[in-house]
Amino acid sequence: MESNLISKNNSAYIFLILATLFWSGNFIVGKAASLFEIPPFTLNFYRWSFAWLILAPFTLKEIIKKKNHIFQNIKLILILGITSITIFNSIVYYSLNFTQVISGVLMISTIPVMIIFFSSIFRIEKTNIYQIIGVIFSLIGVAIIVTKADLDKLINLNFNKGDLWMVVAMFSWAMYSALLRKKKFELSQASLLEVIISAGLILLLPAYLIEMSLGFKLNINLPFVLTLGYVVLFPGLASFICWIKGIAIIGSNRSGIFLHLMPIFSTVLAILIFKEKFMNFHLFGAVFIIGGIFLSSRKVKNG
Repeated sequence: MESNLISKNNSAYIFLILATLFWSGNFIVGKAASLFEIPPFTLNFYRWSFAWLILAPFTLKEIIKKKNHIFQNIKLILILGITSITIFNSIVYYSLNFTQVISGVLMISTIPVMIIFFSSIFRIEKTNIYQIIGVIFSLIGVAIIVTKADLDKLINLNFNKGDLWMVVAMFSWAMYSALLRKKKFELSQASLLEVIISAGLILLLPAYLIEMSLGFKLNINLPFVLTLGYVVLFPGLASFICWIKGIAIIGSNRSGIFLHLMPIFSTVLAILIFKEKFMNFHLFGAVFIIGGIFLSSRKVKNG
């Protein structure tokens, strides 16, 4: 009995590690896409279009059956689609044209803390003093990375635009995650994802067309095919499946800890592949971010 439990736990750990590894790879491939001059909104549009087509045979029957429930919640679904599919992924790919993978992924690692911030604003969950201090610490960490621990940059407002856009992406995904907790949908996870992708694609289509009209050309070559193949199959679908399987075995609270592997995986991959350097300001920023994550996960003891 005990060995069976250990085996199940080990399976969950493998699923969760693979999910975070694939998501980490999304930053590496996003950086590679910028080097091969693959337009960010174009890449994101095709990523989610293909993901939609792959999920369609497994989800459309349920979506049609529960269309009334979907239309009753259409405003929330549109916001979820815009914040996650349209904004977050596009901006991450765009930002990586101008900033390091290490900087980007360290900022994105604050999302669990930022979810607490938005959950409090939208009155989804109550916050405690540790969580408030945790949010402050994490934001200080982000500020250190954005300014590269240089006060002159803060005084002169001279920031890397990639870093600033990554902050927008960070807040966008945190808002999506907080709002996702607001409502219990009467849909399976796969069907809900398909509905959110559909909503996101509605605004992603004009963004893609505008990008094309501005002269950004898509070259259908080997780098594009490999990049698209990775973002559709791994962070797009495999991570989702692995994450759901892991949560089903050990629960969401224990699974959430595995998200903190992302900065480690992405940093190691960025150093190995792109020869990026882990600078002092990354270290100082990471210390505040980790401190913020630690504080925000503490619970106030009932006196």
